[in-house]
Amino acid sequence: MSFKSTVMATAAACAMALPAWAEGIMVNDPYARASAMMSTSGAAFMMIMNETGQDDRLVGVSSPVAKMVQLHTHDEDENGVMRMIHVEEGFALPKNGMIAMKRGGNHVMFMGINDPFEQGDMIPLTLTFEKAGDVQVDVPVDLERKPGQGMMNHGDMQGGADN
Repeated sequence: MSFKSTVMATAAACAMALPAWAEGIMVNDPYARASAMMSTSGAAFMMIMNETGQDDRLVGVSSPVAKMVQLHTHDEDENGVMRMIHVEEGFALPKNGMIAMKRGGNHVMFMGINDPFEQGDMIPLTLTFEKAGDVQVDVPVDLERKPGQGMMNHGDMQGGADN
């Protein structure tokens, strides 16, 4: 990729990484990455804040970039082995609280990716909430981000739910 292409892709990703708002639900710092080069799976991470004045629940996700898109988390089994599990009931989103979707925790899982994720790509993602309905988010692919980079500090938010 040329220098000019790299600068343009970075500028586009930064512009699209601005918070998404819908009916009091705010999505900050979304990004996605593939498991590995040429992988058929990937994940998306973000901070989801609830300023609707009422409890809600993230109950579903969808995107045209993969055959299956699900809400996942990590769980430790009796042998201390971590495994990913589909969270069918979704994640609680308390009023004035948040869902931290991060590596090693809750996340959006893409399975059967149609085309490899490439740095700077934009992934259309729909988050479905019980009460707030659908929230559309454009998620930039960031294959270079290290764990913990870019995430905002939300430790002072009330009801901060990591589930």
